[in-house]
Amino acid sequence: MATTARPRRSVLYMPGSNPRALEKARTLAADGLILDLEDAVAPDAKEEARRQVVDAVQAGGYGARELLVRVNSLATPWGQADVAAAAACGADAILIPKVESADTVRQVEAIMAANGAPAQMAIWCMMETPRGMLRAEEIAGSSPRMGGFVMGTSDLAKDLHCAHTRDRLPMITSLGLCLLAARAYGLAALDGVYLDLNDDAGFEYSCTQGLELGFDGKTLIHPKTIDAANRVFAPAEKDIEWSKKIIAAHAEAAAAGKGVVVVDGKLIENLHVENARRIVALSDQIAAMA
Repeated sequence: MATTARPRRSVLYMPGSNPRALEKARTLAADGLILDLEDAVAPDAKEEARRQVVDAVQAGGYGARELLVRVNSLATPWGQADVAAAAACGADAILIPKVESADTVRQVEAIMAANGAPAQMAIWCMMETPRGMLRAEEIAGSSPRMGGFVMGTSDLAKDLHCAHTRDRLPMITSLGLCLLAARAYGLAALDGVYLDLNDDAGFEYSCTQGLELGFDGKTLIHPKTIDAANRVFAPAEKDIEWSKKIIAAHAEAAAAGKGVVVVDGKLIENLHVENARRIVALSDQIAAMA
């Protein structure tokens, strides 16, 4: 399942056990929502949260926002029922926590198929353990339903016994491995959360670093950070204009039967054209969501 060119600048975690949060999410400017049945939900609230998330998705009202349901691990008492319930609820994807092997993805895929998941429903994977990092390529290619990776940098830092520094140097190798695997298999990739809600400058720095590394957007834990993520991860105006020039020049060259495209003295290859189309498509969709 090649990743779609859709905005994923800001993807906000929402606790599935909080009906007010699920309602409020319909009004927020986030590009996507992770309706969480895992970390954000206490054990005694798991089953009620599952019902609430399914009901909320089926009720609709989320507009063009991408909806991911983060289920509990299949190793827990709730995992299989979570996947079965989410499979036909109408969400865009199921997000599996702490994925460390292709087998986990295939097990979830089998449960989805047995419970009526539509063909377009994707599987996303939380990448948050050392074993997961080392098997990123295997996981990325595990299923045609694979849609993307979500970095779990907080849990990863704990497992690595590393400092969670501003520059995230202890995690750069892990981030790079997941980005390489995601791009090799045409998947989306979302950066991990930033935990200090009082550090606006630090949050923006983290978004900028994620953008420069190649992430499509950032996962968020509070609505107050949506605007900054949307601003940082949106295509820059200069990039949009340059992309439009590339697309126009390529069309003119094709119409004239020319195999070489040059824009402002720069040779343009097919990959440049594909990237230009992606940028313009994202820009158009962002404008439509405004």
